[in-house]
Amino acid sequence: MPPSPHDPLWQAPYRDPDDEPTRVADEPTAQHARPEPPAPAAAAPARRRLGARSLAALGATALIGGAGGALAVAAFQPSKTTTTTITEASSGTGTRAFAASTSGGAKTAGEIYQQSKDAVVFITANVTETQQTPFGPRQSQGQATGSGFVISKDGYIVTNQHVIDGATTVRVEIGDRPAQTARVVGQDASTDIALLKVDGTDDLPVLQLGDSAGVQVGDATVAIGNPFGLDRTLTTGVVSALARTIESPNGYSISDVLQTDAALNPGNSGGPLLDASGRVIGVNSQIESSGSSPANTGLGFAVPSSTVRRVVAQLRADGTAEHAYLGVSTGDSTTGKPGATVASVADGGPAADAGLRAGDLITAVDGKAVTESGDVSRLIDAHEPGDRVTITASGRDVTVTLGTRPQTAAGQGSSEQAQPSLP
Repeated sequence: MPPSPHDPLWQAPYRDPDDEPTRVADEPTAQHARPEPPAPAAAAPARRRLGARSLAALGATALIGGAGGALAVAAFQPSKTTTTTITEASSGTGTRAFAASTSGGAKTAGEIYQQSKDAVVFITANVTETQQTPFGPRQSQGQATGSGFVISKDGYIVTNQHVIDGATTVRVEIGDRPAQTARVVGQDASTDIALLKVDGTDDLPVLQLGDSAGVQVGDATVAIGNPFGLDRTLTTGVVSALARTIESPNGYSISDVLQTDAALNPGNSGGPLLDASGRVIGVNSQIESSGSSPANTGLGFAVPSSTVRRVVAQLRADGTAEHAYLGVSTGDSTTGKPGATVASVADGGPAADAGLRAGDLITAVDGKAVTESGDVSRLIDAHEPGDRVTITASGRDVTVTLGTRPQTAAGQGSSEQAQPSLP
């Protein structure tokens, strides 16, 4: 099944038009813009990073990770301003809706915004890219912008890995504080999570990680980020679905992803998805898009806080994160029976060594039922490298000693799990 077109929510490098760059096909597709000053206008306020022009066309393929890729895209990249946009969604019949007033346990969207906005970060990553030209390799400079949020008073910041991927320097603006340089503590392409650090501070406002495992469909959500360079923009919605699977920047699957209809656009990448109490339940990462100009479609996806908490702890400890590896690519069953069909098995991987074969129908992992392809990724993710698991496949039990996931799924003969097409 072909991958679903999910767009990373970031504003990626602009370049000098004289460079005539061409985005290489195996890089993640992203939104590219070259800031250009607007035409003078008597009544127009001064803005930073205002203006845009088309530099390339967007390929309608999977945009984040995978062995393939697409051309880059130009997009409007307005200035970073202090304007706040608040879009309130009606509470409907959601199980946990925003309060109608300041009374009661739940908070209003405005209250959540006021308590959270100063911990939301505007991230600018300076990148250098090398393009092959008829005259040989040529380098171009650019900037990618996205969002993030502070998780500790002494300056640890969470964002998406694809926002800072390949950055030579990273600058952050926390609330109304001046921009400062942040260092990359660690990054994990397998979950699209990165950890940054600013030094010399111990009084930063922070956001608390919530419990994504307790989230229900219909729960209220708040997204705060920097779409199209408009800093600290708030949008609201609900949790639209649970346990989605999206593809990571290095081609693996991210499981237990939250789906929301809160408006997400390029520039929201790495920003927090909050619950009705103002706790972070996910990191906004991708949107569903089938058009040539990626923007909000009401289908946004956030890496769950349970994954974020686990990965951040590893990154903070030693700058890296390890994940259990089975070494298969799976798809939903085509037999009419519940389970996940093994599409391919990585040569020399744990599954191959244990005797799993292409065409096997996986129906359980350690006795826990597998009804669809995403269940395999989710159940394996709950383990550590070196764990022994029992895979029930085509009526037989196979014991597998899990390995450590390679840095990229490309060239492994397996993407751990095939990316499904989402609605």
